[in-house]
Amino acid sequence: MGKVQRLEIDGKAYVLLSEEDYEDLMDSLEAQAIMARIAAGEETWPLDVVEAKARGENAVRIYRTYRGLSVSELAEAAGISQPYLSEIEKGRKTGSVDVLKRIAAALRVDLEDIVT
Repeated sequence: MGKVQRLEIDGKAYVLLSEEDYEDLMDSLEAQAIMARIAAGEETWPLDVVEAKARGENAVRIYRTYRGLSVSELAEAAGISQPYLSEIEKGRKTGSVDVLKRIAAALRVDLEDIVT
């Protein structure tokens, strides 16, 4: 961290620091907040999951694979047929809101995570 200047203007104390030091300070505070959320149990996603989503791969398949579930296991957990789930994963069917909610619940993700 560079030099910090202390100023007083109209009887009020101020601190002056470089923009770079300010950005470093803000990054540090943001990182602390993120680490607190993780320590409190918030789930994070590995880089391969994030990259697969960024490439536009099917989110249901991404999260199913990440959770270590077979198509049959997820279909059973969501109360739908295995062929129907396969069609959703292949993008041939979209699935109703109710079905997508059940899939999301079975995958322990938010509905927004699997709806593009």
